Amino acid sequence: MTSPLALVLYEKLLPGTQLVNRLQDMGYRVRTLDAPSLLTHSAMTESPIIVLTDLAFRHGGVCEAIAELVKSPSTSHIPVLAFAGEHDTELQAKAREAGARLVVNETALLPHLQQFLEQTLALD
Repeated sequence: MTSPLALVLYEKLLPGTQLVNRLQDMGYRVRTLDAPSLLTHSAMTESPIIVLTDLAFRHGGVCEAIAELVKSPSTSHIPVLAFAGEHDTELQAKAREAGARLVVNETALLPHLQQFLEQTLALD
């Protein structure tokens, strides 16, 4: 049986690489993306079980990419777990509005990753 695939969109080396390593340790295959514009197309072609994304990109565009992913009929079923710094409350709110299923503080991401994945992947 094939391991589940997670798409991870990040720009900052940390916590991006730590997240990728932790997901791999948990048995996920991981495909990394470095530009929000790649998200929907990659999700269509790769068929991930989940998308994890850092909201803080220098040139923005992550919330727009989440909204595009959620609105596309071929990718709307893919849950999004987004993370940002604790002081990025406006960005966190925009991600929720865009359709991220769960938005968390990046400092809590790794210590509670298993619980966050379960919560994000839970069927409504």
